[in-house]
This record gives sequence, structure tokens and C-alpha cells, in this order.
Amino acid sequence: MGLVFAEITLRNAGDVTNVRRGIMNEPEIRETTVTAMVDTGAATLILNEAVRQQLGLMLEDTYGARLADGSEQRYSYTEPVQVQWKNRKVVLQPVLIPNAHQVLLGAIPLEALDLIVNPLKEELTGAHGDVAIYQV
Repeated sequence: MGLVFAEITLRNAGDVTNVRRGIMNEPEIRETTVTAMVDTGAATLILNEAVRQQLGLMLEDTYGARLADGSEQRYSYTEPVQVQWKNRKVVLQPVLIPNAHQVLLGAIPLEALDLIVNPLKEELTGAHGDVAIYQV
């Protein structure tokens, strides 16, 4: 199986909440659409510094992580982000890897969005169909 990429929209979840509370207007939500590499070996959503700044996310706690090459590093979580793929949404705290070349869509958001990798078509698909019956 080759590399799998998916177009996802990322929104600052705090901005989304502020719109619901009437503090901001919808056009003010900081968001971006990216082509993320689907990485089932990554635990969660990985952002780089450019995307963090574009979304206006503050850094939160740090944690230790073991990378694929066996090295251990310390990384920071950011404020929550709303991830959208087609009509599915989930809110989670991404990890910031400042010099990452691209956004990685890991196992936790894939599970939360009820997505699987179709190895024959090398694409994401809904585990129970492409149209979610429910919204998170």
C-alpha cells in the first residue's frame, strides 16, 4: 500500500465556541484546509508551526514521545482543533511538531471520525459508509 492523503478542514475550536456564544461572527473563525497524510502509526493529529500560527493556537502542556526512529523528544499540545472530513467532525488537541513537513492524521482522529484506510483504493473511507448518520 502506498501513501494515503486526505483533504481535511481544521478550525480553531475556541473560535467555533465563541461563534456559538455570540462573541464572534462565523467569518472570523480561523480555519484552513490541508491535505494531510494519513498515518495510522501516529497517535493523533500532528500540526506544524505554520498551521498552528494560521489557526492562532496557543501551546499547552508538553509530553514525551518516541518517534519512529526510536528517539525520544518532548512536544507540546495545542489548544483544541475541530477536524472535519466530509460531513464528519471531531474536536481534539493536536500535537505540535514545529518542523513537520505536513499535517499527519493519526489513529485517534481516524477512530473518532469512524474512518478506515481502504488499501485497494489507497484512500480514506467511512468504516460504515461515507456519509455519517450522526454529527459529533
